[in-house]
Amino acid sequence: MKVIFSHGKESGPWGAKIKYLAGIAEQMGCQIDSIDYSDTLDPELRVEQLTGILSDDDPEVLLVGSSMGGYVSLVAALEKPVKGIFLLAPAVGMPGYSVQDYPVLCPVTCVHGWQDEIIPAENIMAFAKQQNATLHLIPGDHRLNDSLKAVGVLFKQFLFERLTDQAS
Repeated sequence: MKVIFSHGKESGPWGAKIKYLAGIAEQMGCQIDSIDYSDTLDPELRVEQLTGILSDDDPEVLLVGSSMGGYVSLVAALEKPVKGIFLLAPAVGMPGYSVQDYPVLCPVTCVHGWQDEIIPAENIMAFAKQQNATLHLIPGDHRLNDSLKAVGVLFKQFLFERLTDQAS
């Protein structure tokens, strides 16, 4: 199983959150990649970058997206088959983003901070309800850095479920 990370608008491909989660994925036997989107702030160009590396015939891929990277992961999954999507404070329901509806065909898990000052929890609740996604609202702000251990536990559970699906 391959896990591809997509970072947020102003972060980088190997920030603390991604390093932490990548370590968990590696321990569970996954291959990892983290895309560097730092050359553009345009979410649609980032989607093109991600879809350009995803294969039409290899659905054994998990996408992990944080903030704008969550949006990028969701939109890419509308175009390419993936096994699941794990979202951290995803930029859904945000004005100015081209896509506002994400009927992806794979399991989606969202982790969002109650105190997120950038993306309101209400956006995530509406998205999760519409998508029938698993939603974890936890104490924390947009970066979720203070809740990294809790995020790690939820990510490990998400990976376990996808890897178990693969084995059966």
